[in-house]
Amino acid sequence: MIQYTRRTFSIFAVLLILTNNLFAQNKQIKQINSLMKLSHEIGIFNGNVLVAKNNKIIYNASFGFTDATKTNKLSPDYRFNIGSITKEFSAVALMQLKDQGKLTLDDKVSKFIPELPKWANEVSIKNLLQYTSGIPNINWKNIKNDKDLFDGLMGADSLDFKPGTAYDYNNNNLFLRQFIVERVTKMPFKEYIEKFIFKPCQMTSSVMTPFENEEKIARGFNNNLVPDKPDLPITGGTYVTTIDLLKWTNYLHQNKIITKKLLYELGQHFDLPETQSALGQAKFKNENLIEHLHDGRAGNYEAILVSDMNEKFTVILLDNNYNGKVFEISDAIISILKNQKYSFPKRTID
Repeated sequence: MIQYTRRTFSIFAVLLILTNNLFAQNKQIKQINSLMKLSHEIGIFNGNVLVAKNNKIIYNASFGFTDATKTNKLSPDYRFNIGSITKEFSAVALMQLKDQGKLTLDDKVSKFIPELPKWANEVSIKNLLQYTSGIPNINWKNIKNDKDLFDGLMGADSLDFKPGTAYDYNNNNLFLRQFIVERVTKMPFKEYIEKFIFKPCQMTSSVMTPFENEEKIARGFNNNLVPDKPDLPITGGTYVTTIDLLKWTNYLHQNKIITKKLLYELGQHFDLPETQSALGQAKFKNENLIEHLHDGRAGNYEAILVSDMNEKFTVILLDNNYNGKVFEISDAIISILKNQKYSFPKRTID
């Protein structure tokens, strides 16, 4: 009888804990929904949002419209330009090639693209990943395609500083990474990413520029309802759904696309505050990734990805009407998930 009573009590205790956890999570979901509804109503968020906790999606919603006409409403299967978050793909590609013994991070750019000016003898792949190359930034007025980007690198006669001595976050580092992947693999960068990143990560909705006639693409627009100009036919811009971006983070964080050691190397940054690694802002403890934050902007698109491995959550916001509020909104969501006080974001007076 005593044994039976103990067993009954144990079952009751487990059910009580599960009920309390479910009640707490439902409360969090309601708070997140109220936050997102208000953010849309006051005009600071037009896009898709996803929140995952304990390896489960607990919130996945859409707010607003697909483009400046405000005719069609967004749904979770729409794809958004993620801006600088796309830099993670070229970085991981280089780490995959390193793992295959096809390059090292100390290799100089000239090893793979010998026709570049003399500065290519000084710049390493590590410099490109950590934005410490000293390569001058792109003159976008002269850029219409990938060839123009390469010609711009060919025309750069000197570096802005000695590689490894300073930090300059500019996109020439990104495009040079892509050109190196192409030289090593002997295939177009876009094709490599589709085959060795998107496919193994089951990112079935993701597309990389240039592309034509794709459906379910959210179009950027400003607060005056002026649409963004069409994308230049340049390789590397990535459009994803919130679900696909979650898949990417899961494969990356669980070491299914590159090893734990390579992920740690990728997360290192120049030794100054406010500098980014190829993963954006990544924190490690005993070489284990514990936090991953990366944001991106392209025209009126804005995106943010925040993962906390200790708290076991990921927050993703994808927006096609820039208001500069995704950090504030994600911070509020994170406070809700941590059962902390939070403030509702406010619209900045123009």
